Amino acid sequence: MLDEFQNINLFPTTTWDILVNILVALLCGLLIAWLYRNTYRGPGYSVAFVNSIVLLAMITSLVMMVIGNSLARAFGLVGAMSIIRFRTAVKDTQDIVFIFFSLSIGLATGVGYHRIAILGTVFIGLILYLMSKTGLSSPDRKEYLLQFSYAANGHDTPSYLPVMREYCRQHKVINTRTLGNPDQLELSYYVRFKNEDNYNHFIRELQRAHGVNQVNMFFDEERI
Repeated sequence: MLDEFQNINLFPTTTWDILVNILVALLCGLLIAWLYRNTYRGPGYSVAFVNSIVLLAMITSLVMMVIGNSLARAFGLVGAMSIIRFRTAVKDTQDIVFIFFSLSIGLATGVGYHRIAILGTVFIGLILYLMSKTGLSSPDRKEYLLQFSYAANGHDTPSYLPVMREYCRQHKVINTRTLGNPDQLELSYYVRFKNEDNYNHFIRELQRAHGVNQVNMFFDEERI
């Protein structure tokens, strides 16, 4: 039964078939890379990663054609790949999604399922694009990371707290550390505003508070 399966010709044997499979993988990979470039909202855009998406689809397609329906070649490839060590950490969850997206398209083109590859790329890409542009997955209330240094003035109530209570619906301290002098602190807060239109007013009032310096505000997309 196994010998009969391995003798079935399901994979391309002509030069034209091989070139078509790789070309379809290239076109789909370029579309996936374009989607990534236009929907990415992470901390650091990587040109090398975008290029890798395109190449990954093509290489996966080539690997599938090399394996064909041979179990021996499949196990040999697994053994060869186990030698490679990938030490680059993937920082953004969405990067992993695009990696699997490119791999899936490469698998489909490698076995000659061009219709599945093209329709899958277009349909999934359209969903990703709409989710990115419409803000469907964005939180209704944004949470910001607030960092500033504060020189303790000896009073029971820190000078910055009244400002935070006035402008913020919620504020939660996440880190406190000294800056050499025990009375000089660096504070980190997660804050949610009562009205985000007052963002600039909040920054100005906080900077005017006694002992407050070096105010920095960041939007944390990972928190809801």
